[in-house]
Amino acid sequence: MKIYTKTGDKGTTSLIYGQRVAKNNARVEAYGSCDETNSVIGLALSHLKDVSFEGKTAFDDIFYKIQTTLFHVGAELATPAGKEVKWRLKEEDITELENQIDIWDSELVSLTNFILPGGHPGGAALHVARTVVRRAERSAVSLGEELNPLVLSYLNRLSDFLFVAARYVNAKLGQSEKTLRPNS
Repeated sequence: MKIYTKTGDKGTTSLIYGQRVAKNNARVEAYGSCDETNSVIGLALSHLKDVSFEGKTAFDDIFYKIQTTLFHVGAELATPAGKEVKWRLKEEDITELENQIDIWDSELVSLTNFILPGGHPGGAALHVARTVVRRAERSAVSLGEELNPLVLSYLNRLSDFLFVAARYVNAKLGQSEKTLRPNS
């Protein structure tokens, strides 16, 4: 199988079921940002490959599930309105994110100020993933009612999850957080 097909050379791509759309179509923007989020998560995990901390195996397992789910979210976004979605988000997918946020957040110092993204390269990459998933969410909103509402909830919660995950990694690896200084 060849990697290049040349079918997109004129600025179009196929959705699931073969419908051709412009590469700047809202669906393509949304699932493209999900794909980008997944790649940035992979980058973050590669920065964490050779580090260890208590709970690291569970951390890796959680992110394996999230990357898989995010791939399926992208597929759902790539499915045209009115067509059968082969894999749909469930409320449990969102609940799992919320439960993990609560567990990790309970181990962190409470925030009293905004923090600046940074810290360990793995934590900093998770902050980048958070901002990319926010873009996916904004793009998905533009699809309106033709979208499974759980997609928006999942993307919203995933950005919260990635924020807490970045803080969690930085805390586990002894990286202090820089707080925003007002009017500086």
